Amino acid sequence: MNTNQTIPDYIFESSWEVCNKVGGIYAVLSTRANTLQKKFKDRIIFIGPDCWQEKTCPYFKEDLSLFPDWRNEAEKDGLRIRTGRWAIPGNPIAILVDFNIYYKDKNTIYTQLWEDFKVDSLHAYGDYDEASMFSYAAAKVVESFYNKYLGKEDKVIYHGNEWMTGLGLLYIKKHLPQIATIFTTHATSIGRSIAGNNKPLYDYLFAYNGDQMAEELNVQSKHSIEKQTAHNVDCFTTVSEITGKECEELLDKPADVILPNGFEDDFIPKGAFFTKKRAAARKKALQVANALLGTQLDDDTLIVSTSGRYEFRNKGVDVYIEALNRLLRDNGMKKTVVAFIEVPGWCGEPRQDLIERLESGKKYDTPLDVPMITHWLHNMSHDNVLGMLKYLDMQNRNEDKVKLIFLPCYLDGNDGILNIPYYDIILGNDLCIYPSYYEPWGYTPLEAIAFKVPCITTDLAGFGLWANAEKGRYCEIEDGVKVVHRTDYNYSEVADRIKETIIKFSNFTPAEVNKARSNAYKLSKKALWKEFIENYYIAYDFALNKAEQRKNNLN
Repeated sequence: MNTNQTIPDYIFESSWEVCNKVGGIYAVLSTRANTLQKKFKDRIIFIGPDCWQEKTCPYFKEDLSLFPDWRNEAEKDGLRIRTGRWAIPGNPIAILVDFNIYYKDKNTIYTQLWEDFKVDSLHAYGDYDEASMFSYAAAKVVESFYNKYLGKEDKVIYHGNEWMTGLGLLYIKKHLPQIATIFTTHATSIGRSIAGNNKPLYDYLFAYNGDQMAEELNVQSKHSIEKQTAHNVDCFTTVSEITGKECEELLDKPADVILPNGFEDDFIPKGAFFTKKRAAARKKALQVANALLGTQLDDDTLIVSTSGRYEFRNKGVDVYIEALNRLLRDNGMKKTVVAFIEVPGWCGEPRQDLIERLESGKKYDTPLDVPMITHWLHNMSHDNVLGMLKYLDMQNRNEDKVKLIFLPCYLDGNDGILNIPYYDIILGNDLCIYPSYYEPWGYTPLEAIAFKVPCITTDLAGFGLWANAEKGRYCEIEDGVKVVHRTDYNYSEVADRIKETIIKFSNFTPAEVNKARSNAYKLSKKALWKEFIENYYIAYDFALNKAEQRKNNLN
């Protein structure tokens, strides 16, 4: 941290994903926490939703010795909280808050929000109410804690992630103006909606009116809270330059600071343990493939995968399938490829016929019915992945050089088929492919290269742009990351580039493969939090200086 920067005394950070593993923001916060905990030892306090109530939360360890006097007072004032520690490296303090008690006051809260900041909550639906009540409760936690322990001489930050924390940030701005506020949007709600609704986002970005598009796509309330929060906090941030442009055009507010998403590699196995785990992951992946397909694929098989949220177009799942379809029909591919789609769908149950084959230990020469999926779905006839495979006639026939398998479940180690967690599975891949159309940063390719797995991504992902910037040119697969140029309209070209890259990689000598794997790992080292955390210190300084100016003006 620069010696001239203002250093916060306390940082409160809230997110729907604190102690609640539902998406990529969990990875951002949980890996960054250790770095901040070392710097601010128990003066960084995370606030999350108490979604678990009476059930045990695997990510949270309750600790009744933390702030017992404040907790008792807060409960008398109607706050229902649990204090403890987040079960991640650094074990930072976490406070889980029950937000359900505020639903009865919802209309009053929304009316006040309109009067104070012109936030439109009239068109709210889905998760808007749930997120807003949590955000309000989180702000009440900060207010209560501040009034108990802190004062105007303390330099305090309140940092909210995503639109879900907007209401609380605006509450703090009104009721505790001495606290500096930071808002990070990891993706704009309207940008994600434009992309997800098959509209061209990038060529027309300059021409879109965010408010008008929010009305057209029925996301007025999310857009409204996001926009007003961006305009009213002391420091507005986002995660990449590409999302920064999106914010400037769609929220009419450029980011004050860019906060790229870093990574910690403390859970990546080392040496012989890494080799052993990689071998085990490959063995398991091939066992599942062979049992499902009735094949005898060996370790010389090229294992590739894509993963992430089930956003069929935004995450590039569609172009991934198309690239493999073209690879299937290309005579230049000599190796057999088994390609996994590790994207949680509307998952039903693990296939009993597949479990029986796996448990038998026998070899089979006939495929199971529907030999492209490991778990039954609730919507088999309306699933995008299965629909596209059917349309392209990709049936995993015995003679096919390319086999594609859909793993539509959370890989938490208890899925019933693989039973290996995602981080243990990923290191068994030869190549990972993330051809995103809409990707503000991109944790999945960063995770892949940290596990020494070369990957393919695009220059519409913040990570892809960062990788290019590090190299000073477009990255090639020899660098450990291949960055494909992607636009609103070059879907077919992207599919061809991916196909060509897979063929090129499959023809690498063992020495060339090892070089690519080594380069991937080296690049991941440049994205560790110790490299990126300085951006957060800049944001803290920026926000605290704004708060200080406000205090001086009030005096």
